Amino acid sequence: MIGTVLCYVLLPAARLLRVLRDAFFTCRKNVLLAKSTSTQIEGVFAATRGRLVPEEQEALLQQWLEEGAGNLPASESVPTVGKVSVTLTSDWLEGSELLMTSLSDLSSAPEVTRCAGQQLTELHALASSEPQDHAVTELAKLPVEETVAVAGSAPWAAVVPQTDHQIAGCAAIDLGVQNEDPAVLAWSLARDAEAVPTEPPAWPIQDAVQFCPLPTEVPYHEVFWRDWEDLSVQPCMLEQVSKNTPLFEFRVMSYNILAQDLVEQGLDLYLHCHPDILNWNYRLPNLLQEIQHWDPDVLCLQEVQENHYWEQLEPTFKEMGFACFYKRRTGTKTDGCAVCYKHSRFQLITLSPVEYFRPGLDILNRDNVGLVLLLQPLLPEGLDQKAVSPLCVANTHVLFNPRRGDIKLAQMALLLAEIDKIAKTTEGSHYPIILCGDLNSVPDSPLYKFIRNGELSYHGMPAWKVSGQEDFSQQLYSRKLLAPLWPSSLGVTDNCRYVTLCQPKKPGRHKYSRDFLLQFRFCDVACERPPQLVLLEGVTDAKPDRPAHWPKPAAVVKDPDPQPFVPRSSGVLQHGLNLTSVYSHFLPQRGRPEVTTMPMGLGATVDYIFYSAEPVQNGNKGGRRLYQDGALKLLGRLSLLSEDVLLLANGLPNHFCSSDHLCLMASFGLEISSLREGWAFLVDYVSFGAP
Repeated sequence: MIGTVLCYVLLPAARLLRVLRDAFFTCRKNVLLAKSTSTQIEGVFAATRGRLVPEEQEALLQQWLEEGAGNLPASESVPTVGKVSVTLTSDWLEGSELLMTSLSDLSSAPEVTRCAGQQLTELHALASSEPQDHAVTELAKLPVEETVAVAGSAPWAAVVPQTDHQIAGCAAIDLGVQNEDPAVLAWSLARDAEAVPTEPPAWPIQDAVQFCPLPTEVPYHEVFWRDWEDLSVQPCMLEQVSKNTPLFEFRVMSYNILAQDLVEQGLDLYLHCHPDILNWNYRLPNLLQEIQHWDPDVLCLQEVQENHYWEQLEPTFKEMGFACFYKRRTGTKTDGCAVCYKHSRFQLITLSPVEYFRPGLDILNRDNVGLVLLLQPLLPEGLDQKAVSPLCVANTHVLFNPRRGDIKLAQMALLLAEIDKIAKTTEGSHYPIILCGDLNSVPDSPLYKFIRNGELSYHGMPAWKVSGQEDFSQQLYSRKLLAPLWPSSLGVTDNCRYVTLCQPKKPGRHKYSRDFLLQFRFCDVACERPPQLVLLEGVTDAKPDRPAHWPKPAAVVKDPDPQPFVPRSSGVLQHGLNLTSVYSHFLPQRGRPEVTTMPMGLGATVDYIFYSAEPVQNGNKGGRRLYQDGALKLLGRLSLLSEDVLLLANGLPNHFCSSDHLCLMASFGLEISSLREGWAFLVDYVSFGAP
């Protein structure tokens, strides 16, 4: 029993002494390292550690205290940023002088220098004081809110004060576990101090309780490091664009700016955000700053709240030189789509709002909308405006519901039919087209392939598979797409064209009007009795007499309004607009896919900019149609980000990006056909914009 008691008493005491001894020698080593070369100190320290006696230890301790007190004089001026709170544990009560002196040595590190401030004098006083109770009493005077609980039994920690403008001004020092070598810790702190910026970082601490407003001097584009990719210097582009071919250059931005009503209706989606950054008064300046920085010539916006558009956005955009058009969603929805263009660069030819809601059609019973504009680029005065082709710009936001791919497909077919009508030339071809929007479909999904490849066989396809947003293959029942996808009464063919604009598939097969058919009622053929007709007195025995006012057979005229007969195909949709994507949807330098949004912390691409190009002959790679630039040339694009980068920024929205989507932007060039040589000033004009 006595042995057991001795084990429980002596073993902890021995461990405590060993810990104190190791801490003493390690701290002594740190002091010597600051004054001598590493080779000399290693030899002295190694030779001394194994043969010191208590008297020598006491003498060294006294010398260390004297030297430590002289390292940092009390009169030294240090920038005041905050305070340091020190927590003493029971294991270190007997060595408070040693601990306080180690604090005075470590305070020379940049982290402690920045966070010590007014408490340097108090720490030196505590280190030189003899009574232990007095040290504890002085520490108890510090404010409670500036004291932090350190994990494990770490002896001390520097705390970051949460001030309005210096939330991230100094970094918290975590000693980690109790038995970590203080020498290694001191080296780690000194090494990290070299990487600490001299100015407080703009990004606030995630766990900070007090909200830090966005500094106006740190714009969004300098935080996310989105690069501008110049595609005009690529060899394939240099071959297509010769030096004597002037281009009308312009930039297009597509941006889902997140309607405030949708934020308030779905707060569960933004639990990772501080409530203040979800406030519209905070988000609006961020959005406008971002748009103004990239300075697009054509701006396509989705989720634009109606009252915000009329009261704030449109007046601001007009001051920025934009002409704006807006289409609110049908029904009770309060947001919609907007298209703005600089009136100094373009002139409106045609405007066509598109409503996808059709009463009585289940396939089109949602309130999404779109806008299609035909714009004429403006050249300098004195030049023929017809030298450059008109441009068709479309903007839309299709249904989100991942289970209703059939509705998304029908909405897209209706939009493509409207684009076909607006962009069609008199010769039957199409003007250059740019299609922007939030399509709520991922790359390489059937809907994406339909837009890019121009064809989709949909019969029997599960509806959830159309957009590829989620996988519902494990469900016992899923909606299947059946042909035809919509009734003929919609007036849209399976080639995504309006019926009235289609040519008859077979000549001679028409549906005639009633007035046109009635003129054949008393013709010679109609008045002849068929020989096989059963003779019935008073019914089939009388020959009809032609009325006097009835036109003669020679006077028969052609039907002025024939209705073409258009048969429906079996489960195949097509379009002939030849659209390809501005983005490749993959970041080769990072080996990760691009993302444009992060719903529930998962990155995905649902926003796109498509533009018309020319398909390559015999160019089909793995079912993917290949394109090359035609009259409309892609000159550059704003790079997107990967999911891991956005996770480091706490997802979307955050302090710098005030939407749950990233903006997309591309630079294009339209060939000026009739001007090839001798127009240097014109090249300068279209390259840099009007003065």
